[in-house]
Amino acid sequence: MASQQPAFAGSDFSVPMSVEQITRMAQDYEYNPMIPLRYWLRSAASLLKEASIYENEGHDEQAYLLLFRHAQLVLVHLADHPEAKQPNNRKALIQAEKDVRQNLKKLEILKPRINKRYERYSQLMKERQSRKSTPTALDDTIPSRSQRPPDPALTGVPQPLEAGENRELAVRLAQKELDRRATVRNASRQISTPEDQGRRTTGVGDSPGQGVDRSSRRADDDIARRIQEVRMNIDEWPVDRPRSTRSDHVQSTIRRPSAQSAQSTYKYPSVPKHRQADVQAPPTEPQQFDNGPSAPPQRPPKETVHQAHPTVPDLSPPPRPDKVSSPPPLPEKGMPVADASPSQSDLNPSTFTFKPSAYLENGTPLRTVFLPPTLRTRFLSLAYDNTRRNLETCGILCGTLISNALFISKLLIPEQESTSDTCETVNESAVFDYCDSEDLMMLGWIHTHPTQTCFMSSRDLHTHSGYQVMLPESIAIVCAPSKDPDWGVFRLTDPPGLKSVLSCTQTGLFHPHAETNIYTDALRPGHVFEAKGLEFEVVDLRPRK
Repeated sequence: MASQQPAFAGSDFSVPMSVEQITRMAQDYEYNPMIPLRYWLRSAASLLKEASIYENEGHDEQAYLLLFRHAQLVLVHLADHPEAKQPNNRKALIQAEKDVRQNLKKLEILKPRINKRYERYSQLMKERQSRKSTPTALDDTIPSRSQRPPDPALTGVPQPLEAGENRELAVRLAQKELDRRATVRNASRQISTPEDQGRRTTGVGDSPGQGVDRSSRRADDDIARRIQEVRMNIDEWPVDRPRSTRSDHVQSTIRRPSAQSAQSTYKYPSVPKHRQADVQAPPTEPQQFDNGPSAPPQRPPKETVHQAHPTVPDLSPPPRPDKVSSPPPLPEKGMPVADASPSQSDLNPSTFTFKPSAYLENGTPLRTVFLPPTLRTRFLSLAYDNTRRNLETCGILCGTLISNALFISKLLIPEQESTSDTCETVNESAVFDYCDSEDLMMLGWIHTHPTQTCFMSSRDLHTHSGYQVMLPESIAIVCAPSKDPDWGVFRLTDPPGLKSVLSCTQTGLFHPHAETNIYTDALRPGHVFEAKGLEFEVVDLRPRK
């Protein structure tokens, strides 16, 4: 597989990393306790979904990073979140801690494989240096601050692919992999029992009324004891301050690691004992933003689905999706008609890896997002009646991760209430239930401006911040059918855009922000590429008229 190639081509993309280096990178993210806990819980669930895909494709380093980040986020930060004691959030946190227990075993399996590759690389570099006339010390594989940080998803990949030059290959790869996953998912549903299905849908959307049985608690205690035994043989993992003092600093934005901790060894976060969920208190609505001077804004009317809604999953089947396919791509001029690309049987996600197509302003790599070119036209046809009546329409862009790229494969139209300037999602839990049942990631959203130009309004910015705080690659497509240009693909800058919007306390449909560089085009140039032939399905959750 790609991550196990022995050849090191000297490129930053192919340099193996040690577990300690990956661990430091896993802690290097910004955590803001003023962001509602439901956002962070969805982020944690997304980390696990991505880690599973990377692990299956043989990208051990990236899988390790995501699993460790999930453990650190849940056990160090979310346990001390201001909303952690709410009954519905306690239930979700208990489930997240159970996930960490299981994932720590995976980390122990991945660790020796990663270190073996790194030690082999280090030995080769030492031998190479010894042959030089002026030996130099082996440099750390993490570059200086003036350079972009390494990408663990590309570790050991001799020749990562450029998205713009391999769109046809990407389409073929996605079609085969999406078909394979659908087959596995359908087969799993056929052999599972209703009780099994209920257990698989637990987590963020659990009902607080569900208790934890004794056998489950005994199994968790056994796992915890085994983890403690393993942990005794691991060096101490650095945490900036003791748990008892971290709660005194929950109002500040925390970023790890510091320069001092970069020289330290590590240890997995301690897994707390399993707590009994509070089954007496009724479920509460997700807490809204406060309007205090340091709190993020209240939820805007146009805000679409990007919150975890702690309700019992709706087990009713979703509407039958309509499959839409773009026309097959025509041969490029000067190119032979014969297809010299890999055959369909050779298309394996572990064989191909797409490199980042762009970077955030802070240097974080952005994975490629492949967008079906006909999705926008199909969405406008579904929104036609609303557009004619000067009402906005919104949809959710869903998809999955394949070969270190994100493929939009579903256009989900939620139940919604619209005005000429706003679009608010109704029954958000139905959207999350559907995405969970289909193993989908929410990659962004699309909406219309019936009479306005193609731009991101202040409400659009607040809506999109909820997506981008969970997934940096999230995009917002704006369609303005009566204007020129009539559409655009955008993301918030980071910095300053994302942080500015998250800290904004202004209300109202349209309000200014101090920064001028608050959002940018994600398509020209950017990390989004249209891919002719990429199929997608439309799922309309709106009530039938």
